Amino acid sequence: MREKKIIRNLFVGGGILLVPAGVLQFAARKIPGFGQWYAVTIYPWIVGLYGRICGLVPFSVVEMGLYGLVLFFVYSLLRREWKWRKMFAGVFFTAGLLAFLYTANCGVNYYRKPFSSYLDLQIGKATTEDLKALCQELVQKINETAPEGPVDMGLLAQGKLARTGKAAMEKLGEEYPALSGCYPVPKPVMVSWILAVQQLCGVYSPFTVEANYNWQMTGYNIPHTICHELSHLRGFMREDEANFIGILACTESDDAYFRYSGYLMAWVHAGNALAKADVESFYELHSQLCGQAVQDLQENNKYWDQYEGKVAEVSNQVNDTYLKLNDQKDGVQSYGRVVDLMLAMFLQNRQEAQ
Repeated sequence: MREKKIIRNLFVGGGILLVPAGVLQFAARKIPGFGQWYAVTIYPWIVGLYGRICGLVPFSVVEMGLYGLVLFFVYSLLRREWKWRKMFAGVFFTAGLLAFLYTANCGVNYYRKPFSSYLDLQIGKATTEDLKALCQELVQKINETAPEGPVDMGLLAQGKLARTGKAAMEKLGEEYPALSGCYPVPKPVMVSWILAVQQLCGVYSPFTVEANYNWQMTGYNIPHTICHELSHLRGFMREDEANFIGILACTESDDAYFRYSGYLMAWVHAGNALAKADVESFYELHSQLCGQAVQDLQENNKYWDQYEGKVAEVSNQVNDTYLKLNDQKDGVQSYGRVVDLMLAMFLQNRQEAQ
């Protein structure tokens, strides 16, 4: 009798959670302006309360939760306590809970106004010469901010990096009110292999409202990744804009290594675009990079190469499908649009300086 009641309650609870998840998804997709209203009215309260609570824990709550679920599942199988109906009911409730948390803490935000709408930029007006000029400036900035040698990225440094990234986003929020608000401290994923094998630098967890990052990847990636993931906590879910916000936060940071990270990540995006448009100019500018930058880029390629394989291919396809399901029609290609935003800001700044 008690088991039947548990099963019934699990099914009812899962169904109850799926209803608001479905209503929110429908409203975000079909009601004009709902996504924007939710992102600036409701979501900040979620980050300020739920995100702040999870932020008090020094480790990644979602990572530990994942391990806990796996251990609980294995333990239940070994104990043979789960009959198929009870197991199905548990899976149904968990799916309902995750669907609700995802929709409330992430899904609706895909339908808000993009960050670019808050900027007075003329996007898509640049030429190849403008792109080359941007890359030339980035090379100069990289060489000016590059450290004199490799930077220690051990666990002891992670606390400082996280706090510096949080401060960088808070500072950017003073310039752009749409980015102001509560920023829980970002957290490294302790078993970073989980991200690396999927070719991921970091991940925003909507289930715990946390910014998580891969602490074992090449050092220059970490500051930008921290700011990138924190931008999602302001409700900006588009990956191209998160990359752009991460670059802005890093290059305007008070920390020299964060500025180096921002400029080098900007070079990676803009340099790849220049290589397609004018390969000779790309190699000419690449030859002007300082030794430390060249070494960092080589180590970065070496790091990710070791994780290439079927898992990475499947992860990329899943990510592509996920983005398209959330109305990012270009899928993973949307990551490249950051160059258009960088060029538009570069041209605006150049015009203002003249």
